[in-house]
Parts: sequence; C-alpha cells; structure tokens
Amino acid sequence: MISRTTRILLDLEDVPKHFVNVLPHLEEPLAPPLDPSTGEPIGPEALTAIFPVECVKQEVAQEPRIPIPDEVREAYMQFGRPTPLQRAVRLEAALKTPARIYYKREDLSPTGSHKLNTALVQTFYARNEGVKRYATETGAGQWGSAVALACSYFGLQAMIYMVRISYEQKAARAVLMRAYGAEIVPSPSDRTEFGRKLNKEHPGHPGSLGIAISEALEDAVNTPDTKYTLGSVLNHVLLHQTVIGQETMAQLAQVEETPDAVIGCIGGGSNFAGIAYPFLADKKFKDIELLGVEPIACPSMTRGEFRYDFGDTAGMTPKIKMYTLGKDFTPPKIHAGGLRYHGVAPSISALIASGRVRPIAYDQVSVLESALFFAKHEGIIPAPETAHAVKAAIDLARNAKETSEEKVIVFNLSGHGHFDMAAYQALMAGQLESDVPIDLPTPSVAA
Repeated sequence: MISRTTRILLDLEDVPKHFVNVLPHLEEPLAPPLDPSTGEPIGPEALTAIFPVECVKQEVAQEPRIPIPDEVREAYMQFGRPTPLQRAVRLEAALKTPARIYYKREDLSPTGSHKLNTALVQTFYARNEGVKRYATETGAGQWGSAVALACSYFGLQAMIYMVRISYEQKAARAVLMRAYGAEIVPSPSDRTEFGRKLNKEHPGHPGSLGIAISEALEDAVNTPDTKYTLGSVLNHVLLHQTVIGQETMAQLAQVEETPDAVIGCIGGGSNFAGIAYPFLADKKFKDIELLGVEPIACPSMTRGEFRYDFGDTAGMTPKIKMYTLGKDFTPPKIHAGGLRYHGVAPSISALIASGRVRPIAYDQVSVLESALFFAKHEGIIPAPETAHAVKAAIDLARNAKETSEEKVIVFNLSGHGHFDMAAYQALMAGQLESDVPIDLPTPSVAA
C-alpha cells in the first residue's frame, strides 16, 4: 500500500553535491549563439564581459555532472535546503481522483521561490572573481529578491531593474529587496539611455522582461566592477536549479513512487528545468510526461516561432535559437509577471521541438481559480506563476478520475503568493480579465 505521508523530508547531508547538466542528454547539440552584427557563431569567451567566467564555462560544459562548491552547499542548508516534497492528500480527496499528487516546496525559501538556488551560485562565483556589484532585471520580483539576498550574503551591491507593471502591482517586493540592501527602480527607468528613450517615446510604458534585461546589461557594461546576472533562460542558470529535481527523485524513492508526469510553469524556464531535467537525464524515467505551462497572454512555446532572436528588447545580447514571440513583444499586464518573457530557454525549446516536452497554455482567470481551489484544500497560496503548474496538475488529476488511472503527478510549487493578494482580490471581485494577445504568429507547436 502506498504511504499517505503528507510531507517527505531529507537530511542536511542529502543536499545534492552536484548539478545535473542536460546538454549531454539532448538529441542534437544546441544551435550556437550568433553575433548580431555578423551573423556568425560566437564562442563563450564573448560572454565573459558580462558574466563571471565560471558561469560562462558552465554555459557550454558537456560533463553530465558539475560539482557544487562547498560554500554554496552551506548557503543552501542555511536557507532551507533540502526542501520538503509534500503529498496533496486533501486535494486528491476533494478531486475524488485516483491520482496521487506531490508538490516540491520551493515556496519555503526566505525569498519565496526557487530563484535563490542560482542566485547564490552566481554571486559566489562573482565574488571570487572580484566583482563588487551585480546588475539584473526582475519581473514579479522573485528573482530580484533572490539576487538581493545572495548579494547581501556574499558582500556585493545589487542593482535591480523591475518591470514597471510588476513594480506597481507588487510594491511589497521592492520593500523586501531594499530590506536586503538592494537598490531597485521600475523599468523602463531614467537610469539608462535605453530606458530614457522608451520613456520619452512611450510615457507610462508597462515594461517587459526584455526591456529590463536591456537596462541591466547597459548598466553592467558601463559601470566599473559590475557584472550582469540572469535568473533564467541560459544553460548555467537552469543547471543550478537541478538541485530541485534531484531532491524530488530521492524523496519519491522513499515512498517507492515513480512519476507519470512532471510539471513546471515556464517563463524563461528555470523552475521547469529545475524539477524536470534530472528526470530527463535518467534513463529510468524515459517514459514520463514532461509538461511546461505558460500563460496564453505570453504564449512563446505554444504560439511562438522556433528561430534565432535576441534575449533582450534593445538587441544587446547575442542571438539565440529559441521559441520566441519576438523581442519587441510587450505582454498584457497579467499578474504572473515572471512569465511575461518573449522567449524560452534554448534547451527547453530544443526539447519542445523534438516532442520530449509538451507545452500547455492557460488564461489567468482559470489559473488563479485553480490556485484558490488548491489553497482551500492544501492551505498554501501559490504565486500566479506557479499557479499555472497547479492548474495543470489538477487537470491531469481530473482526467485520471475520468479514466480511472492511478497516475502519479509531481509539480514544482516554485513560489508563494504572499505578495500577490491584489491578483486574488481582483479574481474574488470578478474584476480579473482573461487577457489574450492578438496579432501573433501562426502556432508552431500545438497547445
């Protein structure tokens, strides 16, 4: 009989000692980044101007496993790793489903999400290289909060450009970042040439992650002793999140469970990769379904094109091959600010193109309705981003009820919604809109 233990724990010594690298497990090597001026492939050395050298090495590493520095593992332990894996027993009962649902508690981080896993590593490498200051962007503020704490921990200054609409919707996030010692401004800002240009041409622009990335890059390039840190999309960032999936595998083994489906929401792709990539890299799990969930308001996976594009709006980054809506796409003002990105990680894009990862898109009303249903039965208010994974898990469980299948469903609860009460208040008041974008390319991948 399967255990009905609601919380599965690991000991401190079970914090992973390495990261899992997905690159050796892809069917084909990733398409190389291109120099935007020449269109020719560029080598990793071109990235050392903005990223720490160790991060650049990891960007192209082919080793299946990358060691985690001892000092980073100690920081992981201090800030809550290993995190629990929880079984949603009350949710299962409410759904009357034969499915068993488990969720990984990344919401228990001091900054409220999985983002601290990579912020600590990147800041550790930067400090060791003599970097004094980090510049970055943030959407909903979870990444910015993680960078602020990591910089405080390792002794760096943090400069954060927060997408304007999220800055207005989630004002308390800015307070949290400042509490950790970070400087934060809404983007587009008056701190950069690109920001000033946009504000002049489009007063009151709501901003986007692509715009905020451009501002942070401009800052990093023009400020001494400063480098840029990214919270998603690139390989080294996704690599650092694989501590999530490794712990999940060990916890499922304790209760002798094998997942049929692993789910994560996707903006750039870090939390999905964090839980899914260790399973993908292990041949024992070659038949499990991997589901990536996004908003229909920013449907880069389900309605984007698989092609080369810039990672930022100003066109400062190398071009990378990914599913994209185009660098100039400005998403509607949905509350899932962390999912308002025009592209998707190249490695996830390759897995979508090969059929290994299945993308799904939902509107924000149905997403937050599922989140409230989850909250009523599990007692946890999810962030709007991770609420997309909650909805997918509930939908799968309901399908299992219809087919009488005893499926095992696992999803990454990658953030809490404590700073997102305005979204839930709007839903309860019947004022939350189902934002659907227009004038998008013909779908490249079926939803």
